Amino acid sequence: MLSKRLKSFAGKAMCSAKELFTSLLLLSLGFRYSVSTDTVTPNQPIKDGDILVSTNKTFALGFFSPPDSSRRFVGIWYYQLPEAKRTVVWVANRDNPLNDTSGVLSINGQGNLVLNSKNGSIPFWSTNASVSSMNNSMARLLDSGNLVLVARDGERVAWQSFDYPSNTMLPFMKLGLDRRTGFNRYLTSWKSAENPGTGNCSYAIDPSGYPQLFAYKAGAPFWRAGSWTGQRWSGVAEMTRNFIFNVSYVNNQDEISITYGVTVPNVLTRMVLDESGITRRSTWRGSKWVEFWSDPKESCDNYRECGPNSYCDPTNPDKFECTCLPGFEPMSASDWSLRDGSGGCVRKKGVSTCRSGEGFVKLRRVKTPDTSIARVDMSLSLKESQYAKRRSLIRNKGILAVLTVSVALLLLLGVSTVYWLVMKKKRESTSRKELDGSTGNSDLPFFDLSTIVAATDHFSVANKLGEGGFGSVLKGVLSGGKEIAIKRLSKHSGQGIEEFKNEVAIIAKLQHRNLVRILGYCVQGEEKMLIYEYLPNRSLDSFIFEYAMQGLFSVKSDVYSFGVLLLEIITGKKNSTFYHDGPTSNLIGHVWDLWREGSAMEIVDSSLGEKYPANEVSRCIHVGLLCVQNSSRSAHHVSSCFHVGQ
Repeated sequence: MLSKRLKSFAGKAMCSAKELFTSLLLLSLGFRYSVSTDTVTPNQPIKDGDILVSTNKTFALGFFSPPDSSRRFVGIWYYQLPEAKRTVVWVANRDNPLNDTSGVLSINGQGNLVLNSKNGSIPFWSTNASVSSMNNSMARLLDSGNLVLVARDGERVAWQSFDYPSNTMLPFMKLGLDRRTGFNRYLTSWKSAENPGTGNCSYAIDPSGYPQLFAYKAGAPFWRAGSWTGQRWSGVAEMTRNFIFNVSYVNNQDEISITYGVTVPNVLTRMVLDESGITRRSTWRGSKWVEFWSDPKESCDNYRECGPNSYCDPTNPDKFECTCLPGFEPMSASDWSLRDGSGGCVRKKGVSTCRSGEGFVKLRRVKTPDTSIARVDMSLSLKESQYAKRRSLIRNKGILAVLTVSVALLLLLGVSTVYWLVMKKKRESTSRKELDGSTGNSDLPFFDLSTIVAATDHFSVANKLGEGGFGSVLKGVLSGGKEIAIKRLSKHSGQGIEEFKNEVAIIAKLQHRNLVRILGYCVQGEEKMLIYEYLPNRSLDSFIFEYAMQGLFSVKSDVYSFGVLLLEIITGKKNSTFYHDGPTSNLIGHVWDLWREGSAMEIVDSSLGEKYPANEVSRCIHVGLLCVQNSSRSAHHVSSCFHVGQ
């Protein structure tokens, strides 16, 4: 009986031992890590197997190994997620792992957080911050997932993990550039799902021009989120604010940054840049991560997929995404046929699209163009922008109209100038030939205009001898010292080439001791000049009347002379010295013009004032004009003139 009791007791003892062993095993599995506070101090380091847990038990920090790897890293992960769903959000020694479990994370003598192996003197990782001493610093894991190195009083942050992100962007983490210090915060991917080392892809803000968000692969732009619209990046429509997520964008002289936030504290959300360069926003729901959005989704999202002057349309019925802008064609038709649109498009020849004020071409499902070299005025309202656009269009149309008219006028002026020069040269040549053929005197020399200009000192007023109905007479000195008199025909004299030819031919044949001898002539353009010998005692017009200035000598010349005398008395001017700048330059022609206009009384000598009988003066003017008819056949006898005068 005793033996049975002993056997029964031994069996029960063995069962109790097994239960105790099982309980201890389960306890060790359930508490793989020893849980400590959220703080690392100089006297309280973290060893491999220990963890820090944030106050609200949202995040944990400790040592871990990726799947299928024995290497040890220090990282931060979500504490409440199952072990199988562990999600690491930050890695300290990502490029320098430990090969065993002897690692220790502690505060060193300089007050920095360092990672050492048990037997090693060279740290695997360090915060390398500027702190005074170990007695004044400690590291704390916050509920936001941010590991901060602070002074004992907790006021000054010397270092924080949010400034050195890995591949994950957590709520309230800031990405961007500190313009004061030049420090840049950006994401870098893991090398692979099993290797948290620095990968080939990055996610950063480009501050040049108007800032944009880019994903880079091997340093080259891979995907562009676009520029900031005021609510989101232009290429990520899913980023629009809602009642859970919000976005804060800062762009000033101190910094350019972006921060994603949540309005519900218990929502677990993250944005991850994976090893292929794809950015994914996901939220924890129930027992898994649910993807909210990801980019790039398709080939059209890739940076510069289709080259200049084209856009990418994934709905293109030709099953080739690249499409040229209106008015453009592929730069290389062969590349285009091979579905390679990287060369882009060029403007079609002869197409005037966007040159006649049509405005902007509207395109759908496209991002705003690359703004790396753009400037944006965010203070400009939509109304002001539309007004500025209309004003710009009006200004462009005005400029185009002015340019068109200006070019047309310049062309017309050029053609007219060429035509005038050709015709002028032709007229000069024709006039010269006609004049040479009609003078009948091959010995009469032709003077070049430059010779006359030099002889008269550019037709100086000081060389003027007098002025008459046909123009002016100037004195000149040739290069040999010979003095000459130049009769320069007025441009308003009405005398054409025929009259000038007759005058040259007649004067060239006349030889008399009382007549001045002609030495030559000059015809160039509208300039017509006769060159005479110079008479020191000047002309007889100072002593006798030149009554037949425009008439022909006849038996009725006495009547003509009487008419000239009568008009000279009324006007107080001498016919031989009178000059008028108009169609008719002499006195008689001027009086005729005024008579026809009904303004003949304007020629009355101003010295008479208003004290003269207007009717009698008008009758005398009439008599004078009857006596100076242009044709000698039309001139009246003296008796007829007296009859009218009575």
